[in-house]
Amino acid sequence: MDVTRLKDSWKKVAAYGDEVPLFFYSTLFLTHPETRKLFPVSMAGQRDRLVGALGRIVSDVDRVDELVPFLQQLGRDHRKFAVVAEHYPAVGQALLHTLAHFLGPEWKPELAEDWSEAYGLVAKVMQEAADEAATTTPPWWEARVIRHERRTADVAVLCVQPEYELDFTPGQSVAVESRLRPNVWRYFTPANAPRRNGTIDFHVRLVGGGPLSTALVQGVQPGDTLRLGAPVGNRLTLGERRDVLMLAGGTGLAPFKAMLEQMRAEGTERRAHLFVGAPYARDHYDYPALHEMTRECPWLRVVPCVSREPARPGVEAGDAVDVALRYGSWSQEDVYVCGSPEMVTGSLRRLAAAGIADERIRYEDFDSSSTSGGNP
Repeated sequence: MDVTRLKDSWKKVAAYGDEVPLFFYSTLFLTHPETRKLFPVSMAGQRDRLVGALGRIVSDVDRVDELVPFLQQLGRDHRKFAVVAEHYPAVGQALLHTLAHFLGPEWKPELAEDWSEAYGLVAKVMQEAADEAATTTPPWWEARVIRHERRTADVAVLCVQPEYELDFTPGQSVAVESRLRPNVWRYFTPANAPRRNGTIDFHVRLVGGGPLSTALVQGVQPGDTLRLGAPVGNRLTLGERRDVLMLAGGTGLAPFKAMLEQMRAEGTERRAHLFVGAPYARDHYDYPALHEMTRECPWLRVVPCVSREPARPGVEAGDAVDVALRYGSWSQEDVYVCGSPEMVTGSLRRLAAAGIADERIRYEDFDSSSTSGGNP
């Protein structure tokens, strides 16, 4: 397999942009119509994820140690879409047909062999990971909504009861699907540490154009059933026993609340500093619970921040990262960041400018290379 040839050919194909996934899925659904039911009605987001995933695979094809874990997670993750072994050849055929279409006369037998070999390896790793996961976990968990609270105009807190235990580590995320939006999965992070009764809280913000967030905030009611995927991610889980700085934007508070509950249960000796950003004071939808936690946990400091109104007693003016940097240099703490993509990007930039080392900054990145997308 000629790695350089693979990368060069993909670069040329990717230059066609949206035409590539459009042609791929049209080919797949025409030649194997049974696969259409695996995908949502609207394919717009799925097209972006296909190109992202292929780009990630091709760019790392010569770095096996980095690629294999990604493919294994991809294989495990595809179980929730009801993907089975018989679907992999169909996808491979559609992929090769797509490459041949866009490369035209450059699609030589040796290049076709390279791509066939590469896809064969990808499919093998994904299938093996999926088969192994099937021995210990289901493809998804059914979870009944037992409580639905509208905290603000665009934020809801849902409490769900999985049909049986879903074991997760605070800071991990799970993909969520509603029957109101079939086959549309998005990642959300439980806002609590595991409980004896197994219930899980999700903080959901309604995003314009986000079909699942709209359904979860405005449409879902107690008694409805959601599907939950297996827990993923470890970037926001607690690491070494250093003090921690947590920067939350909006519902990015969820993983930090779970981690703080974990620290409380463990009888932590570290200190935690949580800066929670929102446009206005009224948007601090979970402040009463955080305030109560500070009364119980002397090692915890919570600082609410507002970006669109003046400071007031107990509330600082500015973005969470800017307020935090006014409070200290944070040279010894592990720094965690969670919020919208824009909030995370801006915070990372400000932290770097403040001289905080990259290896001490932790954030999760469910980007377009993920099959399930990010928080809507």
